[in-house]
Amino acid sequence: MGWRWDVAEADHEIQNPLSPEKVRLVGEYLRLGPESRVIDVACGKGGPGRILARTFGCRITGIELREDWAEEARARAAGEGLGDLVEIHAGDAAAFPLEPEAWDAALCLGATFVWGAMAEAAAALTPAVRRGGGVAIGEPFWHAWPLPSGDDDLGYVGLDETVARLERSGAALTALVGSSTDDWDAYESLHWRAVEEWLAANPQDPEAEAFRELHDRSRREYLRIRRGALGWAVFVARRP
Repeated sequence: MGWRWDVAEADHEIQNPLSPEKVRLVGEYLRLGPESRVIDVACGKGGPGRILARTFGCRITGIELREDWAEEARARAAGEGLGDLVEIHAGDAAAFPLEPEAWDAALCLGATFVWGAMAEAAAALTPAVRRGGGVAIGEPFWHAWPLPSGDDDLGYVGLDETVARLERSGAALTALVGSSTDDWDAYESLHWRAVEEWLAANPQDPEAEAFRELHDRSRREYLRIRRGALGWAVFVARRP
């Protein structure tokens, strides 16, 4: 079975290893302002978009595959008085029409899988922003590369190659906002608590045993290798 993300991320305000302060820093690097139009791909519950709208007054269009999360994103935006600035569409982001040069900035935080990986995401998003506009992509990378023999690279590469994949789109890296170990720990800890509470409350659920196994294995792998070896950053690039 795969992750039950509705369970694992029940308590996440930001569904990435990223703090509100670092989301605002991304907005500063993108030079967002009240006139900025921003597309947020696979926006989840819309946490980063709301932070940017509230801080910079920019307009956010989010796309989220999960209807329940899209509805939650709308409700949270309305509850924070941001309904006029934040618009959420439910649907497959890969099918959303990205008109050339239609946006001032494009976000894809931890969701390059929509198109494949970093290279494909950058190739899709860069033409959608105006000349001089920005693209911000959140992606893991390995601090030391290559990995020891036998370790699963999860499809990620080292930092240099991650940047190279981004810049093949024609955009130039202008900023890097990296997650700290504290950011990673907070992100993972919210997973662990939510899953443990769900398992305690649903011991007879048909998925409980498989979910427990997946949860325990993921936690072990985080403590064994990912906590020290796997980085995560928002790569901010400018379209020339």
